[in-house]
Amino acid sequence: MLKYMFMGNLRPGILAGLTFVSLAVTVPAYAHFQVLIPSDDMVSSPSERHLRLDIKFWHPFEGHGMSIESPTKFGVRFAGKNIDLRNKLHAHQFMDKGGKNRDGFIADYDINKPGDYIFYIEPKPYWEPSEETFIIHYTKVIVNAFGLEQGWDDAVGLKTEIIPLTRPYGLYTNNVFQGIVKLDGKPAPFSKVEVEYYNEDGRLQAPDDPMITQVVKTDANGVFTYAMPRAGWWGFAALHHDKKTMEHDGKRYPVEIGALLWVKTVNMQ
Repeated sequence: MLKYMFMGNLRPGILAGLTFVSLAVTVPAYAHFQVLIPSDDMVSSPSERHLRLDIKFWHPFEGHGMSIESPTKFGVRFAGKNIDLRNKLHAHQFMDKGGKNRDGFIADYDINKPGDYIFYIEPKPYWEPSEETFIIHYTKVIVNAFGLEQGWDDAVGLKTEIIPLTRPYGLYTNNVFQGIVKLDGKPAPFSKVEVEYYNEDGRLQAPDDPMITQVVKTDANGVFTYAMPRAGWWGFAALHHDKKTMEHDGKRYPVEIGALLWVKTVNMQ
């Protein structure tokens, strides 16, 4: 009531100005996520050995996308070794919720041996004009093959990455997931971690803007915890600013670096 009494006493010009400012302040800034999602996170039979990985830059819940260039790095870590897979990348266009085609990539990979496969990507810096920031998201996803659970907690050696403390596959809906965020190889305490659901078919609607992207922080040891309330793919993005800046149109701008990890949950039957 006090709000309306106060606004009722304002001159129309001032009221219009406040309305404009209010709208400007409340327009949500949707979270960016580098998407690296395989056709499955667990391979249990030879007929499932062929994987397709989708690579795009997206607002996962809202379904809006951005076009990206060929990544700086793309590979898989298996049996303690990093293997370059850039030769398996193929340009591909993904249609976003707005009906626009966005440039991304797909990759095909055949699983031949049992164990855990850590697929990873370092994209080229993405210039985000609305935030006047460059974005680099170092992203991983883990696929288990033929029941040998070995290697899922290996570090790839990226500038920043999430090392899972919970096995990142075979997860039921509402399971608690924990990971440790590392920056330059060291735990990153009190880091912001954005969590978002991959709303692939676009049917879900958030009741309010803060519900789109969940936010947690790591503890003093760099560990975060989150329980995933729905079946599907979930993205975890631990965000920092790099010490270096990058140039755009003759000016220097900050660089957001993110450690991203994708995990999948399924409903218990």
